[in-house]
Amino acid sequence: MKNAAALSGHPPTAAPAVGVGSRSRRAGRAAGPEVGRRAAPQPASAASTDLSTRDRVTQLLLAQGATTAGQLGSALGLSPAAIRRHLDAMLADGDVLAREQTVRGSRGRGRPAKVFLLTDAARVRCGTHHYDNMATAALRWIARNGGPDAVEAFAADQVAALEARCRAAMEDAGDDPLARSEALAGALTAEGYAANASTIASGGQLCQHHCPVAHVAAEFPQLCEAETAVISRLVGTHVQRLATIAHGDGVCTTHIPTQPRAQSGNTVTTVRTDR
Repeated sequence: MKNAAALSGHPPTAAPAVGVGSRSRRAGRAAGPEVGRRAAPQPASAASTDLSTRDRVTQLLLAQGATTAGQLGSALGLSPAAIRRHLDAMLADGDVLAREQTVRGSRGRGRPAKVFLLTDAARVRCGTHHYDNMATAALRWIARNGGPDAVEAFAADQVAALEARCRAAMEDAGDDPLARSEALAGALTAEGYAANASTIASGGQLCQHHCPVAHVAAEFPQLCEAETAVISRLVGTHVQRLATIAHGDGVCTTHIPTQPRAQSGNTVTTVRTDR
C-alpha cells in the first residue's frame, strides 16, 4: 500500500544547497543562451499528467474501495470538474464502474450520491489476484491424485462450454472449413481470444493473439490440446496446431487444410515450427 505522500503525487524535495542557484545562473550566463535553454526543465505533457492522476485514482480506489467523486477529489487535491473528467475517462475505458451509494438508516432528500469502484479487470492489472497460481496449483493436485487422464478430462470439461457457445455463433457458417474458420474467429474474438482467420496456399490459418490460460497451459499442455480438438470439431476437419503462446510463440496458430479428412481417431496434430 502506498503512503499518503505517494498517493498525492508530490514527493518531498530536498532544500537546495546555499549558493547553488546563484552559481548555476552565473554559469548559464557565462556559457551563453544556448546552454541556459538546454538546462531549462521541460513541462510534462498533458497525457502523462492524466495517466499519473489516473494511477493515483486507481491506487486510492484500491485502498478505500467504493468512494465518491468528492472524496476522491479532496484526497487528491483536485477540483470537482477535474476529478469528474478523470472518472469519465476511466468509466469509458472500463477501469471503474459507478453505483448509488448505500445509505443505512434514514437519509435526506434527493438521490444518493454515486460511488466509484474498480472493475475486476482493473484489479487484475493492479496485481491483486493470483488466479493463474491457484489454477496451476489445482491442476497439480489433480495430476497427483488422478493422474494424466484426470487432467485431460478436466481440460475437456473446461472447453466444453466454450465449444457450445462458439457452435451456436457459427450456425449460419455453412459446411466449408475455411468459411467456418472465419466464423469461429469471430466467435473466439467475442470470447476474448482476439482471433482472426486468413486463407493461405495450403488452406486456412486461424490465429489467436490472446490466450486467457497461457501461464497455466505452459505447464499443462492438455489445455491447448483440448482447445485444438474443439477447433477441429467446430471447423469440421483435421487441423494442425503450429504454435502456441503457452510455449513462447507470439500467436496461437492453427492450420486448417483445404479439404476435410475423415475424422476417425485423432483429428488434431501439433507441429512445432520453432525447433
